[in-house]
Amino acid sequence: MADELERLASAARDFELEADDDFVDPKLLAAVIDRLQGKLCRVLNQAKKRGDHLLAGQTACAWVSITCLMSRTAAADRLCVGEQLGHLPRIAAALSSGQIGYQATAVICHLSEQVGEKREYIDQEHWIDYARRFSIKDLRYLTYRAREVWDAEGFEKDNEEDYERRYLHLSELGRMYKLDALLDPQGAAALRAAIDSLNQPLGEDDVRSPKQRRADALVEIVHHALDRGTLPRRNGVRPHINVNTSIEALTAELGAAFTSPLAGEVGAQRRAGASELDNGMPISSQTVQRLACDGTLCRVLKADSVVVDVGRATRAVSPAQWRALKARHRSCAAPGCDRPINWTSPHHVEFWARGGKSNLSNLLPLWGLLPKGPWQASKEWLAA
Repeated sequence: MADELERLASAARDFELEADDDFVDPKLLAAVIDRLQGKLCRVLNQAKKRGDHLLAGQTACAWVSITCLMSRTAAADRLCVGEQLGHLPRIAAALSSGQIGYQATAVICHLSEQVGEKREYIDQEHWIDYARRFSIKDLRYLTYRAREVWDAEGFEKDNEEDYERRYLHLSELGRMYKLDALLDPQGAAALRAAIDSLNQPLGEDDVRSPKQRRADALVEIVHHALDRGTLPRRNGVRPHINVNTSIEALTAELGAAFTSPLAGEVGAQRRAGASELDNGMPISSQTVQRLACDGTLCRVLKADSVVVDVGRATRAVSPAQWRALKARHRSCAAPGCDRPINWTSPHHVEFWARGGKSNLSNLLPLWGLLPKGPWQASKEWLAA
């Protein structure tokens, strides 16, 4: 066996060294690799039975992971396939002959492991046919349905365990944020349905990629929930976004600068009036000006960083003006955007911070996540 393995390794090296421009049938190559994967699974199963992992003082999964230089997940997958192929001789033969691939074999073997003694319900000829006709995704769905029928109690238990594994992390990644989540099937289906309803291109000028449209759709869902005012209150007020800014940032003035206390004697110049979110993350003046169109503004007067006066909060656009906009428009005023009027916010054609009047002739209802930004609205829209 050692000599045969050495000849196989030598043949693999020779094959790898062949010129890349020589034609190789990828389907045939994949079948050869899959057959070797099946052999590896059976070899690992035999090693587990011998107790090779016990000699190393490790679990079988850890031993395979270290020995074969693969992840624990991949190691557990190989061990499962190696064990279940002994119970599924026709599936093993189909893998060895190249009738089905390794991934399809693994899906069927995991079903066999899950149903245990009820694997006698698995008609191997039928499942070989399924593996040849269906994609891996569809084949996996078939195993879910089979598990539900053959082992309803175990299926329900697995669903509950999956639900307990759910999580969501939102972490800073430089100036951006990274969202990492694991959702149960029901929660994921609801989120997918909501995102799919909002991620269509908005006309010919929408140059966003599909993944950017999905990101915008998720943010739009959040903004819609915030704007409806139905979320639980915190500290007596609705959930909202706080932006700390200044007159300089609102008017995008340049030139005023101060010396950073961390810059030493030379002094690094930074534009005064920098705007930032509650967590200290700086945002651009353009973003502040856009938010100010439909924000609640509160004047805070400072002297040497000490607050000396706080004025009443006022809205840039009054409720009466917003009602008038709703009466004049049925949806977002941007070309190609079909968002309903209740999903939009009033925005100034001429920036409010730049002297634009808060009157109906200078206001438009715009969806907050237009591809090029609602602040780029043109006055021609008013005549449309």
